Amino acid sequence: MRRGWAAGAAMVAAAMLAGCTGGGSHSTETADSAKGAPGAPGHAEGGAPTAPGEVAPSKPSAPRDFRSTFALDVDTASYSYAQRTLRDGARPAPRTVRTEEFVNSFPQGYRRPNGDGFSVSADGARTGAEGWSLMRIGLATKKSDPKAPRRPAALTFVLDVSGSMAEPGRLDLVKSALRTAAEQLRGSDSVSLVTFSGEAETVLPMTRLDDGGRARLKAAVGELEPQSSTNLGAGMKEGYRQAAEHRRPGATNRVVLMSDALANTGETDADSILADVARHRKEQGISLFGVGVGSDYGDALMERLTNKGDGSTVYVSTRREAREVFVGQLPRNIQLRARDAKAQVVFDRKAVDDFRLLGYENRAVADEDFRDDSVDGGEIGPGHTVTALYAVRLKHGATGRAATATVRWLDPDNRKPHEESREVSAAALSSAALWTGEEVSPYLRLAAVAAYFADALRTGEGGAESGAESGAEPRPARAEAEPVPGAPSLEKLRVQADRLAEEPGLRSAAGLAKNISRARSAR
Repeated sequence: MRRGWAAGAAMVAAAMLAGCTGGGSHSTETADSAKGAPGAPGHAEGGAPTAPGEVAPSKPSAPRDFRSTFALDVDTASYSYAQRTLRDGARPAPRTVRTEEFVNSFPQGYRRPNGDGFSVSADGARTGAEGWSLMRIGLATKKSDPKAPRRPAALTFVLDVSGSMAEPGRLDLVKSALRTAAEQLRGSDSVSLVTFSGEAETVLPMTRLDDGGRARLKAAVGELEPQSSTNLGAGMKEGYRQAAEHRRPGATNRVVLMSDALANTGETDADSILADVARHRKEQGISLFGVGVGSDYGDALMERLTNKGDGSTVYVSTRREAREVFVGQLPRNIQLRARDAKAQVVFDRKAVDDFRLLGYENRAVADEDFRDDSVDGGEIGPGHTVTALYAVRLKHGATGRAATATVRWLDPDNRKPHEESREVSAAALSSAALWTGEEVSPYLRLAAVAAYFADALRTGEGGAESGAESGAEPRPARAEAEPVPGAPSLEKLRVQADRLAEEPGLRSAAGLAKNISRARSAR
């Protein structure tokens, strides 16, 4: 199964399962004997990424089967970093653009479940390309009450204090974020601080925040100063050593890495660092939350680290963004609604000619591992939403079922497996036009704008490529990447985003419209 398409197809299918009004749903606790059962269909295998963390091309290949399986992912760093780059007058490197992270950066309007686990939603509409529809699969978890009881957290902050962090918007932003964290965390929580530059050092051992611990944390943060080189490997090893040594049974144990991820000293080989991260995750259940900073940012390494560490990654470039992460997102990474969550989508050959998952290239799971609970999935907290988009080419006159999506996860406390499934009809994907249908959700349109924008950045389309007036060199497009079917121009996407910003709850579309405008003139 081709990795990019398989993962995307699975995700979209999963979302479709839950949300389609044409199909039924069920939620069951499955027996351990279900482990190892065959998975759902997906796309044929294609070329692997050419470099660690690089996004595989979107060019489709003929499907060998119609199953798609992937691990859930809630990362948003790719869009935030692209936004920073566009503000600086440049386009992000195509390899740093991950479609699913663009889509997941915006509200989706899904219903939420009453307890742990997921609600599953699905909808779709016809694109401008003949026979192709866009399908949105949406998963959502219940939000948490910030005042409600929760298990305590033991957080080890691993802080980059290398010379590159002296740039404005790096260490100063990290210190501001940690001061916010000191106020937001509860007295029953524990925190340790590990810094790394040429070497790693524990500057604050694991300390409960009550009984003066909050003041000790703030004092330690105030003394942080940039030093020399970046020994990220040493920082990760010391951070996980601290987390393992002070692991609290019954608590949520996390490592929080805050860095520009530009390793240049000591262990710089990503695979060696990743092996250490994976060992601690598997043996002690310590997961990783990555916070990226800096205009020059090691996006690929940070993303691979958090994938291997069963966590997620965000990127911040302003104090407002940092506050949102530590007030809004950090709590979602302290609590859990689901462990090792995966999705699998099975497309019906009688109704579907072809399908493409948009994004999730790095999250593919072998079909046969869907019900193998020893195989990693995604760790999902309260208030998270996960969206997968598929481009689906229906057969002419297709009726009945188009796909069946299933989400599987482990209970965060007792690790019992649960599943939720839903069917999606061909009519749900073909009855309305994406941009003009009155019944099409504005949330689906916003997700489509974000996905098409990401695709334009990945392929090099729609910007100031020609250089005819300025004499600049043309921007090279990725020849191996094929545009998503029905892609509008960037100007049409900007107009759609501006219109969507007028909808209740979609004010964030105004920022997307601004970024699209920046991309049109950026090089």
